[in-house]
Amino acid sequence: MKNILVTGGMGFIGSHTTIQLINNGYNPIIIDNLCNSKIEVLNRIEIISKVRPTFYQYDVRDEKHLDEIFSKHNIFAVIHFAGLKSVGESVEKPELYFDNNIGSTDVLLKVMKKHNVKNIVFSSSATVYGDPKRVPIVETDPVGKVTNPYAETKVQIENILKNLAVQDSSLNIAI
Repeated sequence: MKNILVTGGMGFIGSHTTIQLINNGYNPIIIDNLCNSKIEVLNRIEIISKVRPTFYQYDVRDEKHLDEIFSKHNIFAVIHFAGLKSVGESVEKPELYFDNNIGSTDVLLKVMKKHNVKNIVFSSSATVYGDPKRVPIVETDPVGKVTNPYAETKVQIENILKNLAVQDSSLNIAI
């Protein structure tokens, strides 16, 4: 059974993804600092899936603990949901969003490289399209003029991942 690290796995999308991973024969390992979620979600995941996933209450920027998780669990892939997500708050506290969202991704990618983990799915946001020219937006639409720091962090992370993919063709990156 392959171990998949789910950052932000206690959030709404992360917890639903965790359940689907379990249902499809994977072993999700959750890391979440619970700043946007609650510990009760772990019980709900267990009730629904009949499996209690391994959970670590750490911030993804905590390199020491993240490295320990990778060492202990032989991580095969990462699904990266962790990040602050309020557009309004990002306007009020842009430095917090850049530090948290980009900083956590930087640490995650560093630890992934150290442990030779080549597979990552990044959960971006429709906010990267700015004011879209059409709705519904499709993935091939160009990134637009972003209107808030939250969206800017997502664009910057997408660019980091795209650049990594060019540098190292052995990486499997999905945005």
